[in-house]
Amino acid sequence: MTAEFINLLARWGHLLFGITWIGMLYYFNFVQGGYFKQASAEGLADAKAKLAPSALWWFRWGAMFTFITGLLLLEGVMRMNQLNNYIVIGVVMGTLMAANVWMIIWPAQKIALGLVEGGDKAAAGAKALLASRTNTLFSAPMLFGMLAGPHYAGHGYGTAVGGTGLTVALVIIVALEINGLKGKQGPMTTVNGVIGSSLALTAILIGALNLL
Repeated sequence: MTAEFINLLARWGHLLFGITWIGMLYYFNFVQGGYFKQASAEGLADAKAKLAPSALWWFRWGAMFTFITGLLLLEGVMRMNQLNNYIVIGVVMGTLMAANVWMIIWPAQKIALGLVEGGDKAAAGAKALLASRTNTLFSAPMLFGMLAGPHYAGHGYGTAVGGTGLTVALVIIVALEINGLKGKQGPMTTVNGVIGSSLALTAILIGALNLL
């Protein structure tokens, strides 16, 4: 089996697992959250007991295998000296998103859904929601970075890593992640708000990398 075919398998797996992960992320934020607010007490209890745990299983393992296949692709990119600023921001945001899933969202959701005993369900639910909104915020610019890395003419493979633009972009990303840990939802409170914020963040990061 050639190295090129192994790389293709890793790229295919990264895309396949990524679709699963981000698809479930959008389901939670755009569909399930709204349903939970409108459901009857009986329907809500049933969804929390059966639907949500199953969806979270696909969500967290999709994130895990997207991250693992991403590491395989990153190793190849670095070995061939193809790293660039867009890949850097895509990797940083993707890594933070995966960490949010396993270290914040899943532990908090276990408490919020009553899958484990003890804990403040309301506080855990709010914590999981903020981290989930932050992941949704990161999703559009992360995907843009991963696509622009190899395909954006003049800015993709073979371009230099670093510069003021990358520094500014990383500072913005880290600040938003800190807010996602202990801050507030702000405009991300609504579905339209988080979608608009994600697209705006994409534009801001592209501007930083291209203009600074």
